[in-house]
Amino acid sequence: MLSLFRKLMPREDRFFDLFEQHSRTVVGAAESLRLLLAGGPDMESHCNRIIELENQADDITSEVMLAVRRSFITPFDRGDIKDLIQSLDDAIDMMHKTVKTIRLYEKTDFEPGMQEMGEAIVKAAHLIAEAIPLLDKVGVHAGRLSAIAEEVTRVEGHSDELHDRGLKDLYKRFGKSDPMAYIIGSEIYGELEKVVDRFEDVADEISGIVIENV
Repeated sequence: MLSLFRKLMPREDRFFDLFEQHSRTVVGAAESLRLLLAGGPDMESHCNRIIELENQADDITSEVMLAVRRSFITPFDRGDIKDLIQSLDDAIDMMHKTVKTIRLYEKTDFEPGMQEMGEAIVKAAHLIAEAIPLLDKVGVHAGRLSAIAEEVTRVEGHSDELHDRGLKDLYKRFGKSDPMAYIIGSEIYGELEKVVDRFEDVADEISGIVIENV
């Protein structure tokens, strides 16, 4: 009965605009992170861009939380809305943390495996950005949403392989000769892996919304 009542009542669709805005900041940050990991003279501008986008994402997250409190009818469960926007925000927050680590250690060159993980992050970000607008009509797009979630999981699995391979390579090269280089490299690899993990969290939230609303 409650489900029928919710369908008959006018709903607040501004959430979808906010979700899409947030996903665009995440994609922008992911693309800037990929460029950052390529090195070169523009590294500082890429760092600044990620920080700027993370601040924008925080503002959008705050808007969503405020809208949840003020809206009488939401497009889907309030808890799911909060979890979705928070998982999106966690992804860009982790990118910001990676920037902080790179700046802390004044890292200017990056392993090929790190650059490959940057590519994986961009792929995951674009998949999530494709999924977000489809939530507006979750029943119609349930199949594609589920496929996207599965693809993000595959990207995360590949990222895990890159992480493990990268750590092994770092240890072979620096484990005994330059322990600090190994420590710094392993920390950056770990944070890049966590970025992809956060995208898998977003995919899990999307899968949960599909299950509850189809």
